[in-house]
Amino acid sequence: MHIRKATQSDLPALLKFEQGIITAERHMDPTLKEGPINYYDLGEYLDATDTEVVVAETGGKLVGSGYGQIRKNRGCFKYPEYGSIGFMFVDEDYRGQAIAKQIIEHLNSWFASRNIEEVRLTVYDKNPGAIKAYEKAGFEKHLIEMRLNLKDK
Repeated sequence: MHIRKATQSDLPALLKFEQGIITAERHMDPTLKEGPINYYDLGEYLDATDTEVVVAETGGKLVGSGYGQIRKNRGCFKYPEYGSIGFMFVDEDYRGQAIAKQIIEHLNSWFASRNIEEVRLTVYDKNPGAIKAYEKAGFEKHLIEMRLNLKDK
């Protein structure tokens, strides 16, 4: 397995991965619009200096992805910037092989090279498999986001 920086030529596969993520998460989030949607501007991310998009490749086949993005923190926090991990995807046929962990390790090295000390990510509470994988990679639960739909009251 090889983890490398994604290129513009990887964009068609990355867009398919994004739709795989959306398909998997659609039942977890009643706030998502119906029909085709996108979470990310992947074409822009590939060229951004504050974002590192990576792919997992084996035998010339792309089987996973993720991104790390440097974001500004609000002034009340200890660190002026933090790293945000997202776009985590591993092809079903390759799950259970610690590919997500390798992607996270690669992104953490990239963050460290940029002097970023804190890394965050968000994950759906209804996605215990992803939570377990992130905990194995060293992440801890920190905040819980809650929502209320006033029309449902």
